[in-house]
Amino acid sequence: MNTAFYSIRMVAERTGLSPDLIRVWEKRYGAVQPVRTASNRRRYSEREVERLMLLGKAVAAGHSIGAIARLPDEQLRALVAAHGNGHGAERVSGCAPHCAFVEEALARVSRFDEPGLRQVLNRAVVTVGVQGFLCRIVTPLIEEVGEQWRSGVLLAAHEHFLSGVLRVWLGRMEGQVPAQAPRLVVATPAGQLHELGALLAGAAAAQMGWRPIQLGTNLPAAEIAGAALQSGARAVALSIVYPADDPHLPEELRRLREFLPATVAIVVGGRAAMAYRAVLEQIGASVHSDLRSFCDVLDRLRAPRQR
Repeated sequence: MNTAFYSIRMVAERTGLSPDLIRVWEKRYGAVQPVRTASNRRRYSEREVERLMLLGKAVAAGHSIGAIARLPDEQLRALVAAHGNGHGAERVSGCAPHCAFVEEALARVSRFDEPGLRQVLNRAVVTVGVQGFLCRIVTPLIEEVGEQWRSGVLLAAHEHFLSGVLRVWLGRMEGQVPAQAPRLVVATPAGQLHELGALLAGAAAAQMGWRPIQLGTNLPAAEIAGAALQSGARAVALSIVYPADDPHLPEELRRLREFLPATVAIVVGGRAAMAYRAVLEQIGASVHSDLRSFCDVLDRLRAPRQR
């Protein structure tokens, strides 16, 4: 039986993913391995088309492409089925506008085009809503900028540029929360210099009815604890992105727990958070792997006092 192979344009039409995005997923993440013709053109099998569809659905559901690109097809199907138990799950073609927004925003960041980036963000939030905007636009954009910085494609200046734009843009969301809402201190601990994850956490918390207090980056445990105590915060959210092997950070985390009363929860996320899982479990911190689980944690923290 003959095996059908498809050009990248045909694959893009079937999956709703742009050709550029398919190339990125192939080259950077090894998500698929198309064959090459004698003229060096890509040709994709039916199985690879199906795999790209699964990846598109999983990314549309909020998963990071970097985390799922090499998962077996069976695990990808399970991820997609878990999103809405397989009912009403978003068609992969629905991912196309989200992916396009991320690609366009990334292009604006690479050119330091602030007005253009703000226009993309405005169009995106109107198209997908606030929660979809945070999960499907801002999260993958932050991850991609970080990945390209680590690989040397982008400069640290690009990341700082994006931080500056998002600080103002996401700050508008935080400013709409009532003053009596429970307070959440958001920061990065000493040695952690990347702010984007903390900005995203604060904006997501505001959507969950919390009043975030953004402290910025690279703060000692005593300063974070002092802000939490003086503001009456119910929880502290930490973003740990890079590096994943800081020998001083475990002691900083222990000190933070010592400074805080047991009634103040510590919630930790970020790319490098799992590298410090042992000490985080030791101090009773909750570790979240994505924005959705972070929001679930905040919901649980609010529930007892509401009852």
